[in-house]
Amino acid sequence: MDAGAGAGAPYASRTAEEVFRDFRGRRAGMIKALTLEVDKFYQLCDPEKENLCLYGYPNETWEVTLPAEEVPPEIPEPALGINFARDGMNEKDWLALVAVHSDSWLLAVSFYFAARFGFDKESRRRLFNMINNLPTIFEVVTGAAKKQTKEKPPNSTTKSNKPSMKMPSRPESHSKAPKMPAPPKDEDESGEEYGEEEEEERDNTLCGTCGTNDGKDEFWICCDNCERWYHGKCVKITPARAEHIKHYKCPDCSNKRARA
Repeated sequence: MDAGAGAGAPYASRTAEEVFRDFRGRRAGMIKALTLEVDKFYQLCDPEKENLCLYGYPNETWEVTLPAEEVPPEIPEPALGINFARDGMNEKDWLALVAVHSDSWLLAVSFYFAARFGFDKESRRRLFNMINNLPTIFEVVTGAAKKQTKEKPPNSTTKSNKPSMKMPSRPESHSKAPKMPAPPKDEDESGEEYGEEEEEERDNTLCGTCGTNDGKDEFWICCDNCERWYHGKCVKITPARAEHIKHYKCPDCSNKRARA
């Protein structure tokens, strides 16, 4: 297959969605070369041959061949001479390098089409967002894409997402945040993830100084020694002051140490 003819096939794309389909087809072909058909790809990249390029085509096929002869080429050209480094590098590192250059080429081709077809700002943004929602070839080849899918989504419901009042950011207090009494929530926000046990815990949390659980919307602070909670106003601690306290001790714990 002639690289110039394959890569520069008649332009049928006119919308962001059509250019994205072109991108997706070329990407699928290149991923196939670097994963499922990697042995064939490896053999074709003979260092003894001239400068070779890896092309991906819209029909999800790929080809290792010489670059297009016409200058300037019909569309941007992929990395030149990928075969020369094959035997001088670890195979995985070499494939990862080819993958990175392939990602760069795919973006160049897509935005070449975007410019050629006169895409406006909104069309370019839409095209980029569609492309960005797919893992890169590099991520697929190196396995990074699989790791990302195994990570817990940020919006998943866990106990650690429980509101912690207006607790200042302090390293020692973070682990205790779930014990902090949370402000009342609207029915449509609270959901059922915490259950009756959590609700009872919040209702039964009393200030160590005044003995009430009033002022749930106010600032509270936890003693790092006895782990009791206090209204900030009861122990004369403000949120600003708490930011500079690395290890907070309530008045009772401080007095016990002084007497000892």
